[in-house]
Amino acid sequence: MPSTLLELCELREEIRKSRFITLAAPIGSPAEAMAFIERHSDLAATHNCWAWKLGAQYRSSDDGEPGGTAGRPILAAIEAQDCDQVVVLVIRWYGGIQLGTGGLARAYGGGANKCLQQAPKRVLVQRSAFSCSCTFSELALLKLRLAEVDGVVLDEQFTANGVDLRIALGESHLDVLQQQLADLSRGRILLERE
Repeated sequence: MPSTLLELCELREEIRKSRFITLAAPIGSPAEAMAFIERHSDLAATHNCWAWKLGAQYRSSDDGEPGGTAGRPILAAIEAQDCDQVVVLVIRWYGGIQLGTGGLARAYGGGANKCLQQAPKRVLVQRSAFSCSCTFSELALLKLRLAEVDGVVLDEQFTANGVDLRIALGESHLDVLQQQLADLSRGRILLERE
């Protein structure tokens, strides 16, 4: 199952006198990925190569390195580690020794691979959207039961009679949560698929 990172992760290494710093972080949008790259790139470095993956969307950059020797190996490392919603930036300071195209690909891809291996991760759960309504007194318990099955509240609208909720929930937890909510509300709270 695909996973994403819990927090920023960093790896520093020296390969044939070139210094490499690899940074990896979770992202929620392409704009967030590009903002991370801009914020952490070092303009004094020789190269700031990167890749990000967000579902079916992905991008990479060799930043002046020979084509296919940096961005693609970084992206390949993201996919090899079964990561999603992740950005990886590898900053290189040239040390005077040529690495060659194979050496560059190994350095960039290897650094990204090692960084992602050591990063704390969480499994990405595929969730479906549902709607339901509850009274004000049931809201806290509903949110507690939802959190117990790794569900999330997408939206809540307060009305005169209670709260209308949009939630997201993994399919494997649907029956359990539906039963708990029915018990909580004497069968009144029903999850409706969107």
